[in-house]
Amino acid sequence: MDSQRNLILIGLLFVSFLLWQQWTLDQAPQAETPAAQTVATADKANDVPQSAAKSAAPAGATISDRLIQVQTDTLKLTIDATGGDVVYAALPEHKVEQGGDEALTILENENGFTYIAQSGLIGLNGPHASGQRPVYQAQAANYTLQDGQDTLVVPLTFTDANGVKFEKRYTFTRGHYDVRVDYLVHNTSDAAIQVQMYSQLKQSIGKSEGSMMMPTYRGGAYSTADTRYEKYAFDKMEKNNLAEATQGGWIAMLQHYFVSAWVPSADSTNDIYSNVVSGDAIIGVKQPAVQIAPGAEQTLGATLYVGPKNQEALSALSPTLNLVVDYGWLWFIAQPLHSLLMFLQSLVSNWGVAIILMTLIIRGFMYPLTKAQYTSMAKMRKLQPKLADLKERFGDDRQRMSQAMMELYQKEKVNPMGGCLPLLLQFPIFIAFYWVLLESVELRHAPFFGWITDLSVKDPYYVLPVLMGISMFAMQKMQPTMATMDPMQQKIMQYMPVMFTVFFLWFPSGLVLYWLVGNLVAIAQQLFIYRSLEKQGLK
Repeated sequence: MDSQRNLILIGLLFVSFLLWQQWTLDQAPQAETPAAQTVATADKANDVPQSAAKSAAPAGATISDRLIQVQTDTLKLTIDATGGDVVYAALPEHKVEQGGDEALTILENENGFTYIAQSGLIGLNGPHASGQRPVYQAQAANYTLQDGQDTLVVPLTFTDANGVKFEKRYTFTRGHYDVRVDYLVHNTSDAAIQVQMYSQLKQSIGKSEGSMMMPTYRGGAYSTADTRYEKYAFDKMEKNNLAEATQGGWIAMLQHYFVSAWVPSADSTNDIYSNVVSGDAIIGVKQPAVQIAPGAEQTLGATLYVGPKNQEALSALSPTLNLVVDYGWLWFIAQPLHSLLMFLQSLVSNWGVAIILMTLIIRGFMYPLTKAQYTSMAKMRKLQPKLADLKERFGDDRQRMSQAMMELYQKEKVNPMGGCLPLLLQFPIFIAFYWVLLESVELRHAPFFGWITDLSVKDPYYVLPVLMGISMFAMQKMQPTMATMDPMQQKIMQYMPVMFTVFFLWFPSGLVLYWLVGNLVAIAQQLFIYRSLEKQGLK
């Protein structure tokens, strides 16, 4: 198999991969975005999970006018005093547009779209298990992490009809996207009480992400002791309620580059669940119910993360939470590539240069395979006269023809697949790196030089894709077999660079840069290998 057929093969594989990615997106039908919500209506009910002891009564989950604003160096949050939910979260360090001033919003509840982080206490005596959500009292309406201050605590208090005191305490840490949410329960009543903490994420079904060239995922995910990472899409939630008991675990809502997650205690047996209420998907976790004796105090808590898919920060919260950076089935190749890319960027402080260096390293590592590919192709070309002679001798006797060809290959020590196998081995590396560039939040708004101001989006002037197409055309012209191909094969090969260029017009410029540099290195390697083969009399 010569290099031209190999190029057609890898092109077909590549296009098939893109079509498969788009098919997976199409298999997740999205419902219509719900109509605009009315403030404080009772229709948004039953979003509180069922208690371990009894069913929770209906409770509204809309935004009240009792809002508490919190500002840190990494987060800008709004907490609704009714229920104590986080109803808005923006990331000041991550802008909507590169160079803009508007902070990227993750959690929100407006314009007919709901995406909030809820938590509460259910159980026999939990304040969230009653017919009304508790209205917490706060010492101030605004909290700000001051210069020189490492932590910020926002306490919310509520006392029920029996005199039991509940404090919902949010603790923020400088430089962190994770927030500690604790319930301090002081049972001042004369009888023992039972409470159970739940934490959940609630999002309207209908907002989707991704395209054929950027097949990103928006939906739920969870982890258990037996299943380290599992996506749970909105359409799955509509069909089946998730119910998993596990030691530790976590739940999350994913989107491109960013994630929100609840991480409960790793030492307890927790119940992971999902539900769909009035067009809103809910995924959450319930911790074990606890008994609190009269006069005793108890603390229950979980950690809320709202921020970028930073693998180091996520791993610090749970050993498997970093898996939300989803590299697909080639994760075992993608993770080392990501680590290498991060290391190179720390040396050169430019993601584009880091991509170029990593391309050189990968191509250098693959050089023995590349050399084997061109050597095998040269040997196959040398055998063409003998193969033609066999075809004349055996004519239509395919069995004898195949047997004679195998004997010839063994005698000449030629592997007919030697030219194809190296390309097939290189293809998974390309796909893995494709996912690294697609999933790495570090590359969002990362500039290279000149007009390439964001390596995570397409080249605005299409310079890199055109250069990539030219490099493919140059590689094609270097192949000595082009002139001997039949007219149909020649036409197919002539259109291959055009087809790839069209595909790459919408690819992230970082990926196009990788492919372009890889082609340039391949051209240099080709020239060197061909000269070596000429000296050996194989070319």
